[in-house]
Amino acid sequence: MKKLLLIASMCFLEFSYAQSHIISQINIEGNKRTKTSFLKRLAFVKEGTVIDSTKIASDIRRLKLLPSVANANYKIEFIDKGTSRLTYIIEENFAIIPGLNIATDNNGEFAFRTSIFDFNFLGRNQIIGGFYSRDVFDSYGAFWEAPNLFTRKLGIGVNYQNLISQEPVFFENGDDIDYRFANKAFEIKLQYEPNFHNRLELGLSIGSEDYEFLQSNTNLPTGVPAKLKATKIAVIGEYEYNNIDIHYQYQNGFRSILTYRLVTGSSGENDLLKNFFIGRNDFEYFKRIGDKGNWANRLRLAYASNDDSPFAPFAVDNQLNIRGVGNTIDRGTASIVINTEYRHTLYERGWFVLQSNAFIDAGSWRNPGGYLGELFDGSTVKFYPGLGIRFIHKRIFNAVFRLDYGYDVGNNATNGIVFGIGQYF
Repeated sequence: MKKLLLIASMCFLEFSYAQSHIISQINIEGNKRTKTSFLKRLAFVKEGTVIDSTKIASDIRRLKLLPSVANANYKIEFIDKGTSRLTYIIEENFAIIPGLNIATDNNGEFAFRTSIFDFNFLGRNQIIGGFYSRDVFDSYGAFWEAPNLFTRKLGIGVNYQNLISQEPVFFENGDDIDYRFANKAFEIKLQYEPNFHNRLELGLSIGSEDYEFLQSNTNLPTGVPAKLKATKIAVIGEYEYNNIDIHYQYQNGFRSILTYRLVTGSSGENDLLKNFFIGRNDFEYFKRIGDKGNWANRLRLAYASNDDSPFAPFAVDNQLNIRGVGNTIDRGTASIVINTEYRHTLYERGWFVLQSNAFIDAGSWRNPGGYLGELFDGSTVKFYPGLGIRFIHKRIFNAVFRLDYGYDVGNNATNGIVFGIGQYF
């Protein structure tokens, strides 16, 4: 008992001693490309303030969320006369990332997407880059984001995309028509981060949508348009609550991401491409299991107000929600998707991690022209369990090479392999 009291007293005295010390210096070690001035600008703790372990812990968590930081720690050195030196120790990521996704397109032919992004542009964790893809047709895009350009809380993002694809459109009479879909858009948005748990975006998108019937073995049914074109203006927004702690490949905590889009414009031809609202919320929960396990979960709820339009915004696709289902096999105007998986580290040495993955992907959709009850009556449910493998480089940002195999346990079962970069969610 006396020993416990002595230990408790020593801890209290040490805590009180630390709390009374002023931080006279803040140093950062380990950063090579990331600017020291940028990291100090983000930190809550400033020189001349009293040591606060809560604020230091917040800084460590904030640093770990940066693309350029693989891991972060700190040390405190007491100098004299009530002053101390705080040092943040950074393990820096390599942040210039090429990307390559390979799949089959809607014609059963070879499709790919190649990209290159720098997630630490100018040493300030700005994102700049672009992509080119071939999926029946050619598409490309360019992006620049500077989340802390104006202040530590306020930034900007700009992007342009020219996306062209072959899209199946499902009409009420049962016709399944393939269209060439071209979507060109320029987008600018403000990004605001009031604290390290919350982030908001508000932006404006100006673009055009163009649908053109593709000549095939299917004749164009009566009353189905051969071409559709519309100019669109959209107000876009996003709110993220993030309370996830990251330690290399492991995540623990909760995140919610709400995105919305108010679309208005004119087609000048008919009302099939009319004004509408799109909303989606991803709820994510991660839990460490022992030393090597990680349980990951995502619930995605999505709704669009253009419920009677055949041009539905939510796709059923390998890369988006259901692994093994195929490449954009269907579309809907509302959806509920649940992804749950257990990740287990099989081997870890230095920078390399080999991770296994067992998952279940399930979801239901409201068909164009359908009713919300379709989400719950079982008529549109898809259920795909599967297994996967991950090859992870701990010192390169988002360098997770994944390979998953999903299998449908329902009627008319399908299966497929899905390859990509980055965790599925």
